[in-house]
Amino acid sequence: MQSITRIASAALLAAAAGCATAGATYRSGVAPATLDRPPFYAGVTVTAGATRIAHLPIHYQRGAEQGALFEPEGGEGSPAASLVAEMNAFLDSLGGTTRLVARASETGTPPDVHFGCNLDLVGDCIEEGEVEGGGMNRRLQLSVGRPSEEWTAWAGTALDSARADQLLLVTIELGQYWPRQKGLSLTKEVRLGTGYSASMSWLTSLEKPVAVVQLTGALVGRDGRAVRIGAEGVMAKRSNIMLSAIGGQMLVSDEDIERLRTLRRDDLSGQPLVWQVALRNLVAQLTGRSTEG
Repeated sequence: MQSITRIASAALLAAAAGCATAGATYRSGVAPATLDRPPFYAGVTVTAGATRIAHLPIHYQRGAEQGALFEPEGGEGSPAASLVAEMNAFLDSLGGTTRLVARASETGTPPDVHFGCNLDLVGDCIEEGEVEGGGMNRRLQLSVGRPSEEWTAWAGTALDSARADQLLLVTIELGQYWPRQKGLSLTKEVRLGTGYSASMSWLTSLEKPVAVVQLTGALVGRDGRAVRIGAEGVMAKRSNIMLSAIGGQMLVSDEDIERLRTLRRDDLSGQPLVWQVALRNLVAQLTGRSTEG
């Protein structure tokens, strides 16, 4: 069932990419970027205070990477819904941007930021040839799809009512990142984001990607085009080598999202929450504004 779902989704994405419709990266504002290490950002560097920025509430984009059936629940009372509520309260408290309160309900298709490994038509990660010195090219691609004209018109009107120039959009979703050898040791790691990696067991296969919970974001102008885009991973789901050997992957569960709500950065002073550090970094990188507490 998972393969069928991925084939159908990939076919729709391929059709969208082949024409000038919403979701295509053509004229989206930021060209796709291929990256092999954090920080994971593309587009112009934004100068703090140069524009007035409003933000939309963060939402959970279930099914961004594969069929929604294989991703955590997002409905009322779910761990994902609780996490999103906590993230929105934190985003509102950061300052530098103001929450957009639109007079009319959001319509159309907003810009969609994708970050992770390149996918084939069945939704599996693909390697892009050999790199100098041997090995395979396992870089990650960051891109943004162009919004629909309906959404662009809605956003322009909403920005006018808020007396703002640009709009910040943040989404929590799943992606797939490649694990890497950690130095000369037997252990592996997944580079999740700015100054942050997750250690993996030495049994983790380097031939298969791992599922990652991530924050993606875009700063968008009133013309609907992205100015800057980026991603910060917050959790990697460990897969055992036996499952990887048959092309399988451990799925992120509701229990994983519940654990993420309280997961802390032991490597940082004060042991802040992992997702709070990631959200601070994302907002600061996209808006040019310091978010230090």
